[in-house]
Amino acid sequence: MKCGKELLLLGVMCVVAKSITSCRDGFVSQRNRCIDYNECVVDNPCPQHSQCFNTNGSYYCQCLRGYRERKGRQNFNHEGHCEDINECTELSGTCGFGATCMNNIGGYNCTCRSGYVNDTTDLPQGVCVDIDECADAKLKQEDICGNGYCENLNGSYWCKCPQGYTNYGKWRTPCSELDCESFNAPETSPSPSLSGLAAIFSMMRNSCLALSTSTVPDEGKANGEALLEKFFTAAEALLSPMQPLDRGEDVTDLLHTVEDSIRFIGPQLKQKTNKIETTETDAEIAVQRGDTRPTGAVSLINENARLDMDWAAASGTGPYPGFAMAALLSYKNLDKYVKQSFDELKEQEEGKTDPTFQINSKVASVVVSNPSTQNLSHPVYITLKHIKANEASEVLKYKCVYWSERGTWSTDGCREHKSNATYTVCRCEHLSSFAVLMALYPMEHTFGLQLVTKICLVISLVCLILCIFTFSCCHSIKGTRTTIHLHLCICLFIADLVFLAGISQTKPVGGCRFVAGLLHYFFLGVFTWMLLEGVQLYRMVVLVFNATLRPLYLYTFGYGAPLALVTMSAIIRPEGYGTDQYCWLSLKDGLIWSFFGPVCAIIIMNVLFFIVTVWKLAQKFASLNPDLSKLHKIRAFTVTAIAQMCILGLMWVFGAFMFENAANSAVAYIFTILNGLQGALVFLMHCLLSKQVRDEYARILSCICISEKKRYSDLLSSTNPSSSQSQSQGSRSAQITGESQI
Repeated sequence: MKCGKELLLLGVMCVVAKSITSCRDGFVSQRNRCIDYNECVVDNPCPQHSQCFNTNGSYYCQCLRGYRERKGRQNFNHEGHCEDINECTELSGTCGFGATCMNNIGGYNCTCRSGYVNDTTDLPQGVCVDIDECADAKLKQEDICGNGYCENLNGSYWCKCPQGYTNYGKWRTPCSELDCESFNAPETSPSPSLSGLAAIFSMMRNSCLALSTSTVPDEGKANGEALLEKFFTAAEALLSPMQPLDRGEDVTDLLHTVEDSIRFIGPQLKQKTNKIETTETDAEIAVQRGDTRPTGAVSLINENARLDMDWAAASGTGPYPGFAMAALLSYKNLDKYVKQSFDELKEQEEGKTDPTFQINSKVASVVVSNPSTQNLSHPVYITLKHIKANEASEVLKYKCVYWSERGTWSTDGCREHKSNATYTVCRCEHLSSFAVLMALYPMEHTFGLQLVTKICLVISLVCLILCIFTFSCCHSIKGTRTTIHLHLCICLFIADLVFLAGISQTKPVGGCRFVAGLLHYFFLGVFTWMLLEGVQLYRMVVLVFNATLRPLYLYTFGYGAPLALVTMSAIIRPEGYGTDQYCWLSLKDGLIWSFFGPVCAIIIMNVLFFIVTVWKLAQKFASLNPDLSKLHKIRAFTVTAIAQMCILGLMWVFGAFMFENAANSAVAYIFTILNGLQGALVFLMHCLLSKQVRDEYARILSCICISEKKRYSDLLSSTNPSSSQSQSQGSRSAQITGESQI
């Protein structure tokens, strides 16, 4: 009982002590006293972008400068949220005159606009003042207006051009001289077909004079788009009734007038791209402006032509640092009026088969702002659509030509980059004021060449079949060398068969590429097996034991090496298989060397093998006890192998030029005859000139003859039984007689 009272008393004392030392929220007990608890220092309960303020027993938060509380409260607790204030839109007069306000998170910046500068170091609220560009240019000894006078404006400046000069309404562009005299009518009277040139000259001259006499900026802002439309309307009236032009000078005047007019109108155009089409012309003009010369690629296209060039080549060193223009103009019917003037091309073809030239594309002109285009820093590519598509039965050569100052078509500085049945891509090193077009001439193979090709290939195929039969069935000549000859003939047979059936079947494209791939593979296979023959001869002479090659090694290399080369070539450049005229490797972009490269390497290695072989043979013949029969046999093998290599190598020397469009008839006939008679020559060297093969042929023929005689005898005995009976009796009597004699 006493213990319970003590526990009760102790509990009461604890409750009293706790009530005495307990503190309210925001206070903390220290030495039995309640003091303020600083939440800002210990907990920092305020949200981001705000500042905490402590109070006696509590705290409050305020947003930092540049922020406001989401609900507009000035003082708030931890539940508040501070948002950025956009001073540029919500505060007026944030930045001074001539400055641009840029809002930042929690603040803003003032930047001076072009033509102004900050005159204080306090940038956010600084005042921007006008820059006197004219005074600065004089101080720096810069000629920012060229031939004009610099006049300062608020935030800018104006190049005031004197009479005879203009900046085409672009205030800050240097003034350049206007050559209005270039639009004077020529002294010599043009052809009656070009009588409409006078209207174009007059219109361009008046526009030029109006620009050269303007003294107020607004007057210089000519409407280039309207002037361009008027010009093409006048050009349409000039070209529509035109008759064929006999004089080259008339064509030159026409092209120069059109190009000079576009070059004059270009700087007045406001739009970056202008396309305009009439019944006679189709044009696209691209314009670039900036403080520096433009860079990058530019492509212009219309129905009949395409232009790909670089802006650096288009602008060059023109009078306008930030201006460049490139224009592509196609004449829809001009090709009908300029069908002559091929004298220069005929001079270049002198000594060759006399070609017939004709224009096979629309005439296209390229105009750029670059005043010097005789030697461009980057080549220009012009794609011209063919008027007449190339047919599979035609063998044509395309020429990229331009209209020269001599009034004729010329190829200087322009060449064919890529061509197919429907278009040709021309690569030109210059432009100037020329029309870029395409010419072609036919070079058809004669019927005689086609007939010779078929006859020779048929003979070759028949001989190769005989070779394959011989090497497969004659057991007396079995061996490594015979195996090599067998597979060489198989590869050559398939290659000739594919050549005969598909070399000219260019449609469809996929089938033509497949034929080209087969020819590539099997002709490489022929040379690969020829290399193996050289290796085998070398081993027969140099090695005394184990001179034969295992069949597995032969098949792996003979068929695997060509397959690897063709596979890599097809993966790297599949479009090079098949051309518009032949199903063979393209002679462009170096793909043909995937065939000629290995062929040359094989021929060089075989030459080395044969030199060593002949040298070793000579040493063996000079030895004391030579095995003459074996050496004579190897010598015969070597001679036939060298002859075979010479025939195949010589054939592809002419084959390198056969698939050129300019190949003449002599090259074509030589290649055809050598290619067609390969099988016959292989049959002659390896079969008819081999004594073992001749003996095998004689044995086979004798077996055939004996079987025929036996069959004939059996036939007679079956048809005359009495005779056979008497013969049997006679034979029996002879036997009896003989036995009696013995």
